[in-house]
Amino acid sequence: METLKEFWLFLRSRKKYWMIPILVMLLLISFLIVLTAGSALAPFIYSLF
Repeated sequence: METLKEFWLFLRSRKKYWMIPILVMLLLISFLIVLTAGSALAPFIYSLF
């Protein structure tokens, strides 16, 4: 949690708020890949990309 706190303080101090949507999308995509790695839905998910 300390890393997240430091990262948030970095974003606030440097006014890099444009990085937040990029990071959120990267986290969502990585979560989707991990979630569907072993499921039967994998071919359908991969066809979206």
